Amino acid sequence: MTIEEALTTAESRTWIERGGTPAAPGNGRLRPLGLREVTLRDGFWRQRQQTNRAKSFAHIEYWLEKAGWLNNFSAPPEERSGREFSDTEVYKFLEAMAWEYGRTRDPAVEQRYRRIVARVVAAQQPDGYLNTNFGRPGQQPRYTDLEWGHELYSFGHFIQAGVAAARTFGDDELVAAAVRAADHVCDVFGPGGIASVCGHAEIEPALAELYRVTGNRRYLDQAKLFVNRRGHKTLADIEFGRAYFQDDVPIREATSLRGHAVRAVYLAAGAVDVAVETGDGELLGAVARQWRHAVARRTYLTGGIGSRHQDEAFGEDFFLPPDRAYSETCASVGSVMLAWRLLLAQGDPRYADLIERILFNVIATSPADDGTRFFYANTLHQRVLGTEPSADTQVPRAASTLRASWFEVSCCPTNLARTFASLAAYVATTDDDGVQIHQYTPSSITTTLPDGREIGLEIDTEYPADGRITIRVVTSPDTPWTLSLRVPDWAAGATLDGLAITRGLVQSRRRFTAGDTLVLQLPVRPRLVAADDRIDSVRGQVALVRGPVVYCLESVDVPRGVDFGSLRLDPHTEPVDRDGAVVVGCRSATPADHDWPYQPVAAAPGTGPLLKIPLRPYHRWARRGPSTMRVWMPLTSER
Repeated sequence: MTIEEALTTAESRTWIERGGTPAAPGNGRLRPLGLREVTLRDGFWRQRQQTNRAKSFAHIEYWLEKAGWLNNFSAPPEERSGREFSDTEVYKFLEAMAWEYGRTRDPAVEQRYRRIVARVVAAQQPDGYLNTNFGRPGQQPRYTDLEWGHELYSFGHFIQAGVAAARTFGDDELVAAAVRAADHVCDVFGPGGIASVCGHAEIEPALAELYRVTGNRRYLDQAKLFVNRRGHKTLADIEFGRAYFQDDVPIREATSLRGHAVRAVYLAAGAVDVAVETGDGELLGAVARQWRHAVARRTYLTGGIGSRHQDEAFGEDFFLPPDRAYSETCASVGSVMLAWRLLLAQGDPRYADLIERILFNVIATSPADDGTRFFYANTLHQRVLGTEPSADTQVPRAASTLRASWFEVSCCPTNLARTFASLAAYVATTDDDGVQIHQYTPSSITTTLPDGREIGLEIDTEYPADGRITIRVVTSPDTPWTLSLRVPDWAAGATLDGLAITRGLVQSRRRFTAGDTLVLQLPVRPRLVAADDRIDSVRGQVALVRGPVVYCLESVDVPRGVDFGSLRLDPHTEPVDRDGAVVVGCRSATPADHDWPYQPVAAAPGTGPLLKIPLRPYHRWARRGPSTMRVWMPLTSER
């Protein structure tokens, strides 16, 4: 089947009508919805989605031009600028615009998209190769640096952009170019070709998704080949060890996600895609097992991952220092991709729990309110006042001070752009018997079950500010069907229509009629949480969480003259909601200074009078100017 034939099948036409979706597995417990089947209405996430289109898109294009990364596609080799993977920021931006067009049909988005596509596709070689950093006069030959060159990683993002285009625009020049690129990869790295992998996973989920678009088994077989090759020490060893590339242990034998965090979750996402499409239960089980281990032992309270700056990597079990949290924004984007695929495959609501935690505490934290500045890393403890970079300056990627306009490695702004553009896809799913709602935000859902039954729902809520979620049936067949609602793991005491329910998944199966309403009440109230004692860095400290939202203390909220570092939270003072903040009781306990910081054990220093201080959502930190900040707080000595 040609690409033109594949994109004119009934299934392909349906996806275009439905607005496309980032992952469309052919098998699994749940089925994703298209971006036009779920419409976000006024609320927390729609505001960010609108800012993404209105502000971030123009900002990203400006910087791609200013940094010269767009010009690389037409400039001579000696004038190339940016890192070896800078092409991918253009590709992720194209993907973001494709999803945005899919959900809005905005002609201005299409015009911007087609203008950039023309510049990119013009640089593709006749054999399908496309990379501005290799293969031209004065540059390294192709595929001579698989550890660090990122060539297949770049192809992965290019193909992902083509997949997005196929599901939103249909057959266009980017789709055709992505197919040529994929054919080139299969020719060069398939059986009898280069028997290796890329140092940065990404080609794996891209090829699997292209298989889903085209039906060409060759792409799935190549994705499977890459997944199976990984872990057999095909890449050269480096100072961080082969675990950095996930090339130390075959994926079926690994016990946890490890190494470079973004690489790890991208690879795992591709492995899930391969497992689902090939019916490989062993592979799927291996990834699910690694996910559970990483969530239980290697994940921050915010849902962020990566506790080592030197290699942007997972640390060992329970190594989660808040002041050294790398928690890269891109790693959280990849973590959402992985959890979503596992949710579609297995239906376990714990995957949606993690997605919610990441969305509210990392994805919402990174961008500034105007969508033109971003955090690359997301620390949980800022010890010194940050310095706001100039709006016209590229900054080093890991500077956890204040949000920056652009980075020398600027993967996060474009990753956020494609995530916000496709956000509606993560709200709900269907199966043969009904609809499942995974994320609670004001929205409208209109979909058709596989047997042709049409269902329409509206969700009204101020969540997470308030825990009341009203689901109204707008359209319903005259036969019974099941509405399933996720009850988060933290939501002990939740009710549905006034009746107590258990955490996990609550299902209501009946013959619904238009106008029926269900009211889910989640106990969104402040609560103090403590970490596992094996997380040494925060033992004896607590954090405040309200619903899915993590809160923090900022120095701008501390009374003048009070030492920020001396504050201890008084656990005997009940936290109180007030004007979007949670007011807690704190006392100052400043220890005596010594010439040597290690002294004989003595009684804890006395504490000062009770101070009422507001804690604010972590995703709001550093939006009122420079501040120091902490999520985890020591307790007063009084117990």
